Order: sequence, then structure tokens, then C-alpha cells
Amino acid sequence: MLSSLFQYKIIEKVSKSDKIRKKILKGFLFLVHYSIIIVYKYTEKDYFWFVPGARYPTNPIKWRNSMIKRLAQLASDSSYVDPALYAKYDVKRGLRDINGRGVLTGLTEIGDVQSYTIQDGQTIPKPGQLFYRGIDVADLTKGFLKEKRHGFEESIYLLLFGHLSSIEELTEFNTMLSGLRTLPKSFVRDMILKAPSKDVMNMISRSVLALYSYDENPDDISVENVLRQCLELIARFPLLAVYSYHAYSHYFDSQSLFIHNPKPEYSTAENILHMLRPDSEFTETEAALLDLALVLHAEHGGGNNSTFTTHVVTSSGTDTYSAMSAALGSLKGPRHGGASIKVVQMFKDIKANLKNWSDDSEIRDYLKKLLHGDAFDHSGLIYGMGHAVYSVSDPRAEILRAQCEKLASEKGLEHEFDLFYRVENLAKEVIAEERKIYKGVSANIDFYSGFVYRMLNIPIQLLTPIFAISRISGWSAHRIEEIVNKGKIIRPAYKSIAKEMKYVPIKER
Repeated sequence: MLSSLFQYKIIEKVSKSDKIRKKILKGFLFLVHYSIIIVYKYTEKDYFWFVPGARYPTNPIKWRNSMIKRLAQLASDSSYVDPALYAKYDVKRGLRDINGRGVLTGLTEIGDVQSYTIQDGQTIPKPGQLFYRGIDVADLTKGFLKEKRHGFEESIYLLLFGHLSSIEELTEFNTMLSGLRTLPKSFVRDMILKAPSKDVMNMISRSVLALYSYDENPDDISVENVLRQCLELIARFPLLAVYSYHAYSHYFDSQSLFIHNPKPEYSTAENILHMLRPDSEFTETEAALLDLALVLHAEHGGGNNSTFTTHVVTSSGTDTYSAMSAALGSLKGPRHGGASIKVVQMFKDIKANLKNWSDDSEIRDYLKKLLHGDAFDHSGLIYGMGHAVYSVSDPRAEILRAQCEKLASEKGLEHEFDLFYRVENLAKEVIAEERKIYKGVSANIDFYSGFVYRMLNIPIQLLTPIFAISRISGWSAHRIEEIVNKGKIIRPAYKSIAKEMKYVPIKER
């Protein structure tokens, strides 16, 4: 810009009638301009000057990256908070106390997580329990597994409407969900296939926001309209996830592209396997295990990160599509829904580095390396072990482990399942020995869900999206609950510890 001004000021003085002299002078200045740049580049100068006080980078990209690095350091330095101050001001980081108990911020009838009892004022850890609308998930899963039927749709009904459905109610509900398993005309082509993403979760989030434009009444937050929107999204999430994966696989992994339409007679789990696999083939055991995984991921109380996000965003009065997109962004995080991916990657590393999967001492040594940050991703974590709430046990992991063992036997993977079981038990001992912990540690659902999905040949890119397919049922129930109760906008307090400073005019800084 400055070079252009420089040229203009000189040319301005030349007689306007003398076009030849004007062109010559302009060409000359052009050559001088780029000659200066070339000279500075080859002399490794970072900047060149046209006029005093004005400088230009010789390599704009290098200059920009260097500046961002420098500014990032400034941002980090100005954002650091001394951890000791949290104790000083009694701030519950992560809205949890030192024992992992969450700060009470709301009331809900949808999901309940229990991990301890209070006796004589003392907190006594107990085996974890999870309740959907007051019904123990262990009893819920035991019921439909015993009857050899799928339970995810029944769980959706329970979470949304507060009671177990009759056969007639469930049949009607399934028929309605089946009819909603469709996307707007040309949506797959225009929104998914034409603009694939390297991350399926981001693709789903973008698609959800795009569906706002196809809704004739997107901003109406009446219960009836929100329920309609939620049911449509619940039905559509499997399509968005699987089709987004196929687009990714085709464009980034050079795989064949195929799109299977969902079948009306299939359950959610069956349709996922049907749409995902080229031949659409699957066994009943596979579908039953995937269905169970969907049930166990559907809800986990109002305080988990993505559900709390749903409450927070809903409390602002925003539309359903924005609220669900925000929840998806939360779930994507590796500390939340993305944790199962870390478990899969960790076990891949474990299997590659162990000589004998049955040698407990070798496994123990490797787990110590993980804790010390000397193996895998050097984070110092054993992924899949420990939970913010559960201490003695995660009931979801307990249920999934039992069914996992059955499918492992069917697929001839007993040796691998045994490795998981050994790692689970030895990790408890190693963590207790190596770390100061305030509560017990046990395997969480992510520990076994990754193994489940591997046995089902579900690609790692779909692990978190399948979590989303399940959890949107819980998000929907919580969104409606927030709307019905007309709560205040959620606005917790943050204490400022910044020192007051006087403004200094720019020439005096």
C-alpha cells in the first residue's frame, strides 16, 4: 500500500498529458520496488523500508508465523493464574470439590449418578449406579437383554417422556422415528459430499447448523416445536454420522463411496451397521452389543460437560440447532466423548510394545511407564481409568464388560479381551501405588467401548460420533427440561484477581 502511495505522489507531479513519460516512470518505480524486495530477501533481511518509520516484511508468511508465536507467548503469560489462589478463594475448579463431587447448580428428573453414601457425616464410596428417570440402568439393560430385543429406542422414550413405554407406545414411537430417518432433498450431496471434513464430529456439527435453514420454524422454542426438532435430530444423527464418514473415507482415504438408505424395519443400531458396511451384513450379536452401547451412553446426569453445555446454551433462549451444535463441540473434546479414541490408540501402543500379553509383571512395568510419561503420548495418563464421579466402579463399564466377553468369544478374540481385563485390574494397583488419589479409581465406560467398536469393525473416526448418536437423546430431554422450567440464564461468577492499572496515552508507553 505504501509503495503505491509512493508511486502515486511522484507520478502526480508529472504532466498528465505526457502519457509516455508517465508509463516509463511507473515501470521504473515498479522495477525498483521489486528489486528492493529481492535484495533484502537474498541478504536475509526481515524487513525493508520505503520511507522512514514504515517497514514491510520480506517474507510475509514467515513474519506472520513468527508474530503469532510471539503473541501466543504474550497471551499465555497474561492468562496464567496461580493454582494456589483457587484454594485461597475456595474456588471449585471444574465445578467439583477435591473428592470429585460436583457443585450443585441445578435440579433434574432425567438422570442420576450415584457413587457414594453419607454415614455420620462421612462420605462412603460405593459401587456406582446410574438411573434413567429413576430406573436403574442395570435393571433396564437386564430387562431387554433377557427378552432378546433392542433397548435404545425404549431408552429414548423413557428419557424424553419420563416413563417406560407400553408395547403399543413403543411401536408407535419406533414407527415415527423410522419416518424421520431422512434428510432434506440434495442435503447429502450439497452439505456432506461436496464439502467433506477430516473430522466427522465437525461435519455433524456443521450439518446440524445447516438444518436450521431447512426448518420452516427454527426459532420457535415452544415445547411442541422443540420436541419435533429434537426427534428429527435423534432420527437423523445416524445418517449424518455415517454419511460424513463415507465422505471422509472417499475423499481423504481414496475408498469407494457408497450410500445406503436406512431401512424402516431396522433399529438405530441395525441401521448404523447397515449403512456403514459395504455389504450391509451384520450378526444379531453385533447389533445387540452396539444397541447396548447406545443405551449406556444415552444419559449421565445434568452435570456432564456436554449436557451442562446444553443447559447453559438453552438458558439463553437460543434455537435447538445452535444448542445441539454447542453440545457436539463439547462432546468432541478428548476429556469427554473423545476419550474412547485415546483408549484405542493406547491399547494399540500397549500391544505393540508387550512381548507377552499374559505377563502381569511386564504389563505392570509398562503401565508405570505410562504414568511417568515415558510411553505412548507422554501425558502421564492411563486412558479409560478413573472418572470424575465414580470411584469404586462405573456401572456402564461393568455391564459392557460382561457383554464384551461374549462377542470376543464369538470372534475368537479371547486373548485380547484377557489383555484388557489384566490391564484394568493392574492399572488400579499401579495408580494407587504411584499417585496420591483422594478417591478410588476404576475403569470407566471408555475403557471397554473402544474394544467393542473395534470388534464391530467401526472405524476410529466414528467412535465419538456414535457417542453423539446416543447422547443426543439425553441432550434433548435436558433441553426440554430447561425450557419447561423457565430458569434464569445460567451465569456463574468468576472472581477477578487482576490488579487495577491506570490508562497510559500511547505516546507515553
